[in-house]
Amino acid sequence: MDQEQLIKACIEACQKCSIACLECAQACLRESDLEMLRKCIQTDLECAEICESTYKLLLMRSSAYMGIVKICMDICNSCAEECEKHAAHGMEHCRECAEACRSCAASCEALLA
Repeated sequence: MDQEQLIKACIEACQKCSIACLECAQACLRESDLEMLRKCIQTDLECAEICESTYKLLLMRSSAYMGIVKICMDICNSCAEECEKHAAHGMEHCRECAEACRSCAASCEALLA
């Protein structure tokens, strides 16, 4: 893939991840054990925010996108790790979020390579 294709793929992955993280946070808020999910909800919200900022800067072809893409990759990986803990206990929304985060992190990594 050329650089432009990598940027477009990263924009799409960030958009999908942002949505998945917001959906996961909302689903977590409807669960009975909120204390157990506190870190997951916080991580989801942080990840959604960085993904949104990242895709917006990529859309603008900002000259500073490499730094935010690296941060986005790191936060997506952290969010995926947290969601995977809950997915292992049957929380489907956390599994879907973890998958979106892993996909986004991979897209960010490809863009940085």
